[in-house]
Amino acid sequence: MDRALRRKITNSIFVGLCGAATLIALGALVFILWSLVVNGIGGLDLNIFTMTQPAPGSVGGLANAITGSIFMCAIGMVLAIVVGILAGTWLAEYGGQTPYGHAVRFLNDVLLSAPSILVGLFVYEILVRPFHGFSGYAGAVALALLAAPIVTRTTEDMLTLQPNTLREAGMALGAGRGFVIRSVIWKAAGAGLLTGALLGFARISGETAPLLFTSLGNQFFSANLTQPMASLPTTIFQFALSAYDDWRRLAWVGALLIAVAVLAVNTIGRMLARETHRP
Repeated sequence: MDRALRRKITNSIFVGLCGAATLIALGALVFILWSLVVNGIGGLDLNIFTMTQPAPGSVGGLANAITGSIFMCAIGMVLAIVVGILAGTWLAEYGGQTPYGHAVRFLNDVLLSAPSILVGLFVYEILVRPFHGFSGYAGAVALALLAAPIVTRTTEDMLTLQPNTLREAGMALGAGRGFVIRSVIWKAAGAGLLTGALLGFARISGETAPLLFTSLGNQFFSANLTQPMASLPTTIFQFALSAYDDWRRLAWVGALLIAVAVLAVNTIGRMLARETHRP
């Protein structure tokens, strides 16, 4: 067989396999989204956002779980953004090529793939067990530990992509290195930094395991972060395993809300990343 013909056949097989894998992935995604819409859209009403977790057979909603998720994700993201941007900036601008920098980068990459349940157990040992109680603050710290590596990696990549001419031009005008990074480099990489924050939020918004070890859950509305606090993932976990149809219906609604939020955040992040890499 001619070599050119063999290459064409091999290329056609490879392209076909790639296309088939893509169709399988898209089919699974469509099936998941369809299941969420079919099972969750019927239970979506105003009570979901205005009423708290009901007793079996009673009318209720997910207001306490939605509020708790917003509180813990917001605090967790503030912590993750502060730590992640500062750590990513140090890796990109100062010590990234030193042995210590390589060690930090390696550990950050390990944390990127660390099982969330291990993070939850770690926070349980340092913030829950010593203080003899679950809390919203512990849940927020666990979420921050999951999001911070994503923000760190994205920040380093975005800052590394900025041309050195920006740094040289700022320093040539007499500005210090720190001022150039804060006023020029961060501003130029602003869309990329926002993308990292959005991807970090998408990562933590549906996490269940770390919250079971830290915030536990609360069937009542509570804004006190020093006490156990409800969240959508833990409520879904509890309701989905129950024997009550109304609870399972609420679990589907909660899953639909999380899916919509994650898809929206990921879409925004992709759009911003595309704008960042556009010449």
